[in-house]
Amino acid sequence: MSTPLLDVRRIFVEPAAADLPRGKEVLARWPDAERIEVASHMAVPYDAADVPRWVRIKTEDLVLGVKKSLTARPNGRSSDWIAPSTANGCAMACAYCYVPRRKGYANPITVFANIEQITGYLGRHIARQGTKPEPNSCDPDAWVYDIGENSDCSVDARLSDNVRDLVELFRTTPTAKASFATKHVNRDLLTWDPQRRTRVRFSLMPREEAKLLDLRTSSIDERICAVDDFVEAGYEVHLNFSPVVVTEGWQDRWASLLQELDDRLGPAAKAQLACEVIFLTHNDRLHEVNLGWHPKAEELLWRPDIQQPKRSQTGGLNVRYRSGWKGAWVAQLEQLIADRLPSCRVRYAF
Repeated sequence: MSTPLLDVRRIFVEPAAADLPRGKEVLARWPDAERIEVASHMAVPYDAADVPRWVRIKTEDLVLGVKKSLTARPNGRSSDWIAPSTANGCAMACAYCYVPRRKGYANPITVFANIEQITGYLGRHIARQGTKPEPNSCDPDAWVYDIGENSDCSVDARLSDNVRDLVELFRTTPTAKASFATKHVNRDLLTWDPQRRTRVRFSLMPREEAKLLDLRTSSIDERICAVDDFVEAGYEVHLNFSPVVVTEGWQDRWASLLQELDDRLGPAAKAQLACEVIFLTHNDRLHEVNLGWHPKAEELLWRPDIQQPKRSQTGGLNVRYRSGWKGAWVAQLEQLIADRLPSCRVRYAF
């Protein structure tokens, strides 16, 4: 029997979060869970000994906190702005995920209970922007806000109403739209009536890579099946080809996936389809954590023979595919998209 995505048994709680209406709602969902008071959602006591319990912690632990810093950061690729997070961490266990690079030895979901402050800040920020002056690669008309930079909103929606509150906020904002990438198909979202003001980016990769790297996620088949349904329900749906992992035969597997998408997606989905292409960036700290719970994945992700290092702003060592080779590989995949899925516009690729 597979491990359930969520079986919450422990909740680390900031007292201030427990006093807020959203915090009370979250705690009421798991009345039998052990509650452990913490001074801050950043002060949850995990260490290196917890690495072998990586998936169990994601399944059984939850953190309830208050988002202290409310800022919208400029982006320019997936979105114009990165919205303040309403959650952090994930119940899924994708081996390449960048969020654990910051959280260390465990990566359970943190739900932020001060949703009224977050939506209020966002509403004011959107109003200050006014009308978008000119089209860009994010969107021709609307300011795009990524609401899921540090989590997967489709999973977050199973824990609280934070994501629904954001979708409802953007439904009423004609100058802006929300956006998030996801690897989890949550069909509860189909009833939310987003009125094209929320963009869902379904992340896809060939099944062979996903089987090893996309752990505890919805299957590639489920994600493809969901595209038409989400378009019909009023979402804008794009594709997120990420991360592209270079291994023997990768071009052939991507060609097959792209052809499958062209064969299966309906006319309405194709009429509004766009994608982003992101080749793998890995990290030495995440590499070390992965060796403790999923070393097989590192055979694909950690490839010094074809990668080059670059020191990150946080002091870690990121590795990317070597620049001369990567440029050629990006061009190859863009050509495959043009040949096999011609309805899909590439918003950006790197």
